[in-house]
Amino acid sequence: MAAGLDNPLGLIAGAGRFPFLVAGGARRAGRAVVIIGLRGLADPRLREQADRFHWSGVVRLGQWIRLLRRYGVGEAIMAGSVRKSDMYCHFRLLRFLPDWTSLKLWFFEVPDRRNDTILRAVADRMAEKGIILTDSLRYCGEQLPGPGVLGRLRPTDTQRKDLAFGWPIAREIGRLDIGQSIAVKEQEVIAVEAIEGTDRMIERAGTLCRHGGWMLIKVAKPDQDRRFDVPTVGPETIENLHRARGTALVIEARRTLVIDGPRLVQRADQLGIVVMAVADGPEDPSPLP
Repeated sequence: MAAGLDNPLGLIAGAGRFPFLVAGGARRAGRAVVIIGLRGLADPRLREQADRFHWSGVVRLGQWIRLLRRYGVGEAIMAGSVRKSDMYCHFRLLRFLPDWTSLKLWFFEVPDRRNDTILRAVADRMAEKGIILTDSLRYCGEQLPGPGVLGRLRPTDTQRKDLAFGWPIAREIGRLDIGQSIAVKEQEVIAVEAIEGTDRMIERAGTLCRHGGWMLIKVAKPDQDRRFDVPTVGPETIENLHRARGTALVIEARRTLVIDGPRLVQRADQLGIVVMAVADGPEDPSPLP
């Protein structure tokens, strides 16, 4: 075991700003941070947030475990995006070079390839080796907005109708583990997120609805496992919506991570995009703010 780290937190980092929030929050809480940056995804600047840093492949579970155990990590967080669609590209075995642990899990140990199935199997395998995956929002809970309109712009009557129509559909798609987002216009679903991810779905919705004026609804799964796959939006989401002529973003309050919230709201106001956080739980059973 490497010396010099007391109660270190492991961080398996994908793309985006989310890993920075986790690393910064953990360090402010007095934790040493061991970061495994997923090659081709994680930002190299994460090195500055790490007490120890290593690159690894997306499907190198065995290596993740060995590295974390080397530094005495007993608790880890997964944060940042990974495009699952890349796993279905040509020559995927040559591109990703999975280790034996990952190959066994992918081909022999999971009954299906849904995100939750695979990631829970990953968590179970890590737990067998003494590394517990924990709540990815543990060190950045302040980035989860409560219900309400987040910017200056209020929803129109048409947008409220689209929200009332689309909200239960989005929740059901989440329950079925298909995706977390849908695009709605005039009480019709024009696009559904699957493995391509939200950004690509936004682009597709803009292609299908060239007149614009559509709404993006993004929710957590009813049984969302906060150890992984947390719904996330940021300023880039607003920019993507604008390019695709979307005019409203609806997220689930208290369950959606908002990266750089002030800048997101400022940019939404500038571009004429309504942003709402909607509750759908025991605190507020009404989906309309």
